Amino acid sequence: MNIKAINDNLLSYIESSGYAGYDPYDVLNSPLIYLLCCRSKWARIAFTQFLRRCPVNLRPLLGVKKSQNPKGIGLILEGYSKLFALEQNSRCLQRIDYLLDLLEKLKSKGYSGNCWGYNFAWQSRVAYRPKYTPTIVNSAFIGHALLDCFKFVGKQQALDTAVSVKDFILNDLNRKVEGDVFCFSYTPIDQDYIHNANILGASLLIRLHEIIGDHKVETAALESLGYCLKHQRDDGAWLFAETNTQNWMDSFHTGFVLESLRRFINNGYSDIITSSYDSGVKYYAENFFLPDGTPKYYNDKTYPIDIHSPAEAVYFFSGMGDQYKALTDNILQWMLGNMLSPRGYFYFRKTKIFTNKIPYMRWSQAWVFRALAEYQYHLGINNG
Repeated sequence: MNIKAINDNLLSYIESSGYAGYDPYDVLNSPLIYLLCCRSKWARIAFTQFLRRCPVNLRPLLGVKKSQNPKGIGLILEGYSKLFALEQNSRCLQRIDYLLDLLEKLKSKGYSGNCWGYNFAWQSRVAYRPKYTPTIVNSAFIGHALLDCFKFVGKQQALDTAVSVKDFILNDLNRKVEGDVFCFSYTPIDQDYIHNANILGASLLIRLHEIIGDHKVETAALESLGYCLKHQRDDGAWLFAETNTQNWMDSFHTGFVLESLRRFINNGYSDIITSSYDSGVKYYAENFFLPDGTPKYYNDKTYPIDIHSPAEAVYFFSGMGDQYKALTDNILQWMLGNMLSPRGYFYFRKTKIFTNKIPYMRWSQAWVFRALAEYQYHLGINNG
């Protein structure tokens, strides 16, 4: 399999689209749908879930326009940065400059530091978030992409933009305190406390501490880490969150937790993490993939298979070396054999009955590009 050619084709699709596209959760960008359900939480949820599950893309009929998603831009920036580290490509450098400027324009306004939300309003069971409400997840992933851009490309603009994210995380987010540890909220306007979101924010803080040496940043990162470790189950797994309506275990959010813990290890905190990390990796590898590489959505349920699951697994296990190379390649082969369109983009979801082939930009293309770039990067490092 020629991963470089596959990723080049995907990148051509992304670039020819102007980095813009539809999203599984963008239904409230429809003027008609927004008008119909603007006062009803359950109507917003119902319309969102219907369009997310519908295999036919009704968005053009509903007036939803393609647009650029800040998180998607960040994921693509990270992929570009890894490819630049391998190829030193001047065209790649031009695209990086464009995305850095774009992230500056897409920032959410009125907060203590740099932060990013989504290019659509969305309703969960917990809260309604207006368009561009900043989230810890978006801000952390974009922050990591910016730090990778500084690390691999040397862009001072990327570092300067990333450093300010700490002020958003430390000053604007709510906290759930449990003794001497705490959990960051998902956004500044809710009390939604989710494990992968919390530790993603903490992992960015610990990387920033390594650069700027701020004790306050390190303390917050370690206390947030403590909450994550405190709630790890005896079998090595994490629930999505500690509430009765969020107590499932799924593949890609588990990957996000482990990805974040690895950043702590890489920044010198292996003594307090290694045991938890190793048991978490073991659970992830043994419970979310079938022998042929099929990525399960939940620990106890395969379908629907979401493109996030193989993409995050390829990204994470690519950095684990020879021990997990066979698993990585099996998952990658499954993803290419089942989710790749002849046109070069990747499908959204596969159920027992049908495959949802809508080419979402942020949810599908950006995640796969990030994963394949990571795979290429580690393959290049190991062969170089």
